[in-house]
Amino acid sequence: MSAVAELFQRILRKTRRPATHALEAYLTGLFIEAPDHDPEIGSLVHVHNDGRVTGFIGVMPLPMAVEERTVRAAVCGSLMVDNHTDDPFAGARLMRAFLSGSQDITLTETANDISTAMWRKLRATVLPDYSLEWLRVIRPAGFVAEMAANAVGAARLLSPLARPIDSLIRRGAPGPRLSCLAAAVPEGTFPSAEVDDETTAALLTKWTEAYAVRPLWQPENLRRIVAEASSKALYGEMVRRVVTTRDGRPLGLFLYHGDPGRIGRVFQILAAPGRIGEVIDSMLAHANERGMVALRGRTQPVLLEALLGRRFVFLHASSSIVHTRDPTLLEPFLAGKAFFNGFAGESWSRLIGDRFD
Repeated sequence: MSAVAELFQRILRKTRRPATHALEAYLTGLFIEAPDHDPEIGSLVHVHNDGRVTGFIGVMPLPMAVEERTVRAAVCGSLMVDNHTDDPFAGARLMRAFLSGSQDITLTETANDISTAMWRKLRATVLPDYSLEWLRVIRPAGFVAEMAANAVGAARLLSPLARPIDSLIRRGAPGPRLSCLAAAVPEGTFPSAEVDDETTAALLTKWTEAYAVRPLWQPENLRRIVAEASSKALYGEMVRRVVTTRDGRPLGLFLYHGDPGRIGRVFQILAAPGRIGEVIDSMLAHANERGMVALRGRTQPVLLEALLGRRFVFLHASSSIVHTRDPTLLEPFLAGKAFFNGFAGESWSRLIGDRFD
C-alpha cells in the first residue's frame, strides 16, 4: 500500500510530504483487512508499463437490503490517477474493471466533475437530490470572516471584529426563528444530549429500517464505522447528540464536526418518521449555542422539504452516483427511498477530514 499512500498524498491531499506509516496502515485496514472484506469485491490498482502504480480505486463492500431482497453493493471511495496527460484512459480502464465486478449496485458520493463525466459514459445515474450541499449561515459577519480566513490565513485575525457586528444584527432582527440574518434560538426547541458509539449504532439501525434501500451492517463493522466517523481532526471537534422529547423519548440524531467560530460540517442527520424538522431545529440551536458561524452538509431527499422552510442555501460540489445493471434496483434511488450518503457511503472514513501524522 505504500505506492497507493504516496498517490493519496500527491493527488488527493495535494502535498509533496511523504506518506506516513499511519496512512499506509489505515489504507490497508480500510481496503484490504476490514471486517466486511469481500474477496470478490476489491480495490483495484492501475499499473503502468514500467511497473509504476499510477492509479487506484478504493472499494468498500456494503451489503444492502432492497425491499425484502439482499444485494451486494460496492462503494467507490478514493479514485485517483497519476499524470493523467501521459495516460488519459487510465481512469476509464479502472472504472470499467471496477463496474464489471460481482456487485449488484455500485455507489459513490464524492465524484468531482471529471469523475462524473466518466461515470455518465459508463451508464451510471447521477442522483440530484443526493448531490446537493446545503449551507446555513448562523453568524453572518463571522461567516464572512471565516471564508476570508480560508482564502488568506492571516484574515482570521479579524474574526474577533465580527462578533460585535453579529450582536448588532441579532438585536435588530425581529422574530424568534433562525434566519440568514440572525441566529436567535427557535422557541420550543427539543433538548439534545451527547450520545455514545453503542447508542449511535443502535439508532442508526432503528431509523434506517423504514428506507426501501438500506445498509445491512454487521454489528462489528457498524461499531467501527461509527467510531471512525468521529475522527476528523481537520474539521474540528466532533459533536454527536440525540434529540429527545421532554419525557426522554429519542426523536433523532445529528452529528457534525467543527470548533466555535468556525463552519461546522454536518455528517449525518437522522430522525424518527415525521420528526426531521424538529431535529434540524435542535441542531441549529445547539450550533448557535456553541458559537458556530455556519453549518454545511449533504442533502438526502428526506431532508429537502424541511430544509426549504428554514433559510438554507444549496450548492453543488460533488455528485452522488449509482450504477446497476438491474433497473429494479435503480428505482428506489430515483424515488428518493434509499438511505445513501454519510454512514451509507465513504465520507465516514478517516480519509476525509483526518490527519495521519
